[in-house]
Amino acid sequence: MTVPVYITGSSAFLPHAPVDNDSMERLLGQVGGKPSRARRTILRSNGIVSRHYAIDPQTLQFTHSNAQLAAEAVRGLGVPLDSIDCLACGTSIADQLMPGHASMVQGELGLPPCEVASTGGVCVAGMTALRYAVNAVRSGDCARAVATGSELASASMKADNFSAEMDSQLALLEKQPELAFEKDFLRWMLSDGAGALLVEREPRAGGLSLRIDWIDILSYAGEMETCMYAGGEKRTDGSLQGWQQFTVAERDAHSVLSVKQDVKLLNEQVILYTVEKPLRTIIGKRQLKAGSVSHFLPHYSSQFFRDKVHAGLQRAGLDIPQERWFTNLATKGNTGSASIYIMLDEFLRSDRLRAGDTVLCYVPESGRFSTAFMHLTAV
Repeated sequence: MTVPVYITGSSAFLPHAPVDNDSMERLLGQVGGKPSRARRTILRSNGIVSRHYAIDPQTLQFTHSNAQLAAEAVRGLGVPLDSIDCLACGTSIADQLMPGHASMVQGELGLPPCEVASTGGVCVAGMTALRYAVNAVRSGDCARAVATGSELASASMKADNFSAEMDSQLALLEKQPELAFEKDFLRWMLSDGAGALLVEREPRAGGLSLRIDWIDILSYAGEMETCMYAGGEKRTDGSLQGWQQFTVAERDAHSVLSVKQDVKLLNEQVILYTVEKPLRTIIGKRQLKAGSVSHFLPHYSSQFFRDKVHAGLQRAGLDIPQERWFTNLATKGNTGSASIYIMLDEFLRSDRLRAGDTVLCYVPESGRFSTAFMHLTAV
């Protein structure tokens, strides 16, 4: 019999005041000194009206590292730091290649010796961190674990990252603007933030906790090519050439370290591989029924995908009405691996949850197409 474990606390940290759509380009900068031609179109489609950046609005300098964002979220849990047995931290792009992200978060917090685990990937990295924390508590190895998801997306989105490419390929980019769009597209989609969840063996006294019934994570990288990536360039045959195979000059000329996405592949495959195919497996495995889901918390990158996610749920046989959905994409933005943490924290503070309610969380990842579904019960 599975040993029950519980989410007994949540916290979110979003740096500085919300940034509206008209202020974004001032903080991130203009690539090539020109306003983005795609920005307004992308913002109309994604439905995001405000987000947060770890950038001082006056000096335009960074105020937090990725690890510092995660550390602030952990502090927000309000538990004695020396009581944490395990710290699992997920992110898409850490501040450095080495050491691991969780070690840097531990260092920021000054935690005494404890188990740490860093999980990588894209959006699902936050869920794999939570899965690690859950397993550490469920196994009995740890009594109190903390999982985090955090992103400093703005560090990759600043205009300076693209200036060398603009200078070296200006004529080509003018002739083939879709090359620039693949990078510009994400500048108006991603933002900064962090969240933390506390996992323990018993529900907390005097309030609601979330029993973690199951977490299912499925990757389709064995049959799908790369879609969203950083630190590499996609070849015409669909393979990825990593950053170490480029010279320093080539890295700058091609903005190799920037975040990119194959938008055509995303639109064609993301619903099939993150909703329909996995749910057909999970529904049978978990005896999951739409009528038994009280609340659905979907992480999607853009409002453009909301109805597409719903259609995918219907085709998979899990038609959860949209009135049962909860999302804060419009006001918190797309914070990647931190999104589900920030969403859960706001949901728990919204007074919508009652004892006995069930919550289904959905986190897709277009890196090479992975997905995570998590089922929770309020107790």
